[in-house]
This record gives sequence, structure tokens and C-alpha cells, in this order.
Amino acid sequence: MPVEKDSKEYIQEVFQAISTNDFDKLQDLYSQHAMSTEILDEHGMTPLQHAAYKGNEQIVRWLLHKGADVNSGKHKYQYTALHFAALSGNSVVCSLLLGAGAKSEVTNSVGRTASQMGAFVGNHNCVAVIGNYVPEEEVMCYTISESVDSEPQLPPVLGPLVHKFIMMTNIHPVKVALDIPPVFLIDDNASKIYKVLNVMCEREIQKQLETNEVMAFKFHYLATILIEIAKHNDMKGEKQSDPKEYFIKKILKSESYLEQFLKDAIRMFPYRDCTIFRQMVASLTRGKDSMSALNVVLVMIGNRRGMGVDSFGEDRVCGTCAETNATKKCAKCKAVQYCNRECQRIHWFVHKKECNRDANSGNIQTTIDSTHVAESLAELGVK
Repeated sequence: MPVEKDSKEYIQEVFQAISTNDFDKLQDLYSQHAMSTEILDEHGMTPLQHAAYKGNEQIVRWLLHKGADVNSGKHKYQYTALHFAALSGNSVVCSLLLGAGAKSEVTNSVGRTASQMGAFVGNHNCVAVIGNYVPEEEVMCYTISESVDSEPQLPPVLGPLVHKFIMMTNIHPVKVALDIPPVFLIDDNASKIYKVLNVMCEREIQKQLETNEVMAFKFHYLATILIEIAKHNDMKGEKQSDPKEYFIKKILKSESYLEQFLKDAIRMFPYRDCTIFRQMVASLTRGKDSMSALNVVLVMIGNRRGMGVDSFGEDRVCGTCAETNATKKCAKCKAVQYCNRECQRIHWFVHKKECNRDANSGNIQTTIDSTHVAESLAELGVK
């Protein structure tokens, strides 16, 4: 007769299945045995905490769906699932836990939050996700009418889109413009979103115990970019019909325009007594040690580290939108990296002269007319 396993052995098998990312085995164990999602290993870690540390999105989703406690605090060093997710380097898992109610302010036994632990091990994408998280209800409340006779401040269909927009972690102005949904620019949607973002900015400043100046400036900054793009919607006589692309090309073509636009965005921030405003102004006015406005914005609210963000194409940064880990290269010169074909297409009008000079190794450059540009784009292709 085979000897029946005791419950401890099944519990060990659960943690082993998570350790090896064996989702099928984990499901079988839970379907065959009445086990809680709050079982603990010898260190006080739950299955959800193990899955978060492994960075396994599938298992994390499944355990959350089964009702796992996202804020379990029985680990002997007081690490939460969010702490482990930040250590894993998987920013999607961080988002899942935050969406399920994970508390980002909880500290472990050495007084570190999940964000601080993520920064300590260099997982800056996780830090950005945690630092930029906003509960969806903080946006959706503006889609509800205050009375039966009034319209909501934000059309309900825009609520989820606005929430996704404000959660973006790469806040380079080109990336912001690229990620603006077309519906934002239809009718008077831009002005409605602009007003809501400014109200949200004010609300962050007015929170007495939990004032978030960084998020307040981020809302102001996103609103400034959105309304600037919306201004080009009804422009007449312009060859560029797409207002987003018109704005992006102005930025890529002229560093002085980008610098002035961002300085104006900082200057228009209405809360001059805020620490973040004073820090940004100080960074812009250090004489020869002054930072560019782009670097100031990316460092202050983009969780960047002043790592040459003014120099496109360096350190696997997209030459168009500054997205990190851009793995595609210009197939012709191999000198600039991109996220995708669209980023390459937009950047081509700037890059084409340098690309041909590099590719021809100093040979006389031929004139590229509009037909040749199209052919060159097809030739370049993102590989």
C-alpha cells in the first residue's frame, strides 16, 4: 500500500512548483487538495510572495484571482509581495500587485520600502512603476456626474485611457506624444482631460499627510504636452496634418525648441513653494553645471539617473523616444537604436544625413528626394 503524503509534503510541493515555474503542477495541487493561498514556508513566505520573487506573471495573476493576500506581512524580515516583485525586476508583476491593493509605503525590517529595495538592486523599471502608480478610482471618479442635471468632468469612455496615460513611466515628451490616444484630440476631449489633470495636480498638493509633489508636477507636465499638441489640431496651411507628429518633429528638429518648451512647462507650474519646483529651478541655474531642461524633467519625475539622456542612441536608448532597452538598429548605419519601425520612420528626417554619411564612410552624399526617402525606409527596415 502506498503511503499517503501529509499536508506538509503537499505544501512543499506547492513552493517547489512555483520555484520551477510549473504552473500546471501548481494548479493540480490546488485542485486535488484543499489548501489555502496563505500557506507559509519556513521563512513565513506565502505562495504569492514566492511567485512575485520569481517574477512569474501567470502564477501571480492566478493566485490573486484565488484571493491571495497581497499585503501578507508574516515574513520574518517583513518583506511583502511587492518587495519581492521589486527585487525580481518584473515591472508587470509590480503593476499586478499594485492593482490588487499592494501598499507601496510598507517597510521591511530594515526600514526599506519596495521601491527602495528595487532601486538598491538596480531595477529602475520597477521603481518607476511603483512611483507612478495611481489607483484607477482616482481617475474614474471624474467620470461620474455630481448631479442628474450635470455632465461628468470626464466622459466615461476616456476614464481607462486617461488612467493608462498618467501611469506611463517614460515621460520623454516624444514618448508622451506617441502614447496619446487619437480620441484625446477629438472635439473638446483635450480640454476636458487638461482640466481633470490640473484638478488632480491640485489634489496631490493639498493632501496634508501624503502630499506627492512629484506626481503633482507629472500631472501638470502631461497636461501641458497634451494641450500643446491639441493647439495644432486646427492649424491651417501646415504641411503636417498629424498634430502629434508635428509636435514630435519640432522637438527632434530643434533642441532649442525642446529646451524652451520644457522650461516653460516648469515655469508654469503653479505651486512655486514646492520643493520639487525649487529643485528643478536650481538644477537649471547652476551656470556651467546647469542641467538641460530635458534632464531635469527625466531625473525629477522620470526616475532616470542623469545617464546621458540628452544623447540619443546611447546605452540602448531609442533615438526617437528615449525608451530604454531599444533592441532594433538602423539597418544601414547600425549607429542608432530604435524601439520599432514607427520610431525609426519618425526619426528618419533627422537621421538620414548622418546615416548616409556614416554608411558612405565620407563619400559625397547624394541628394535624397521624397521618392528616395520612401525607398530608403523600405531598405532600412528594422532588423
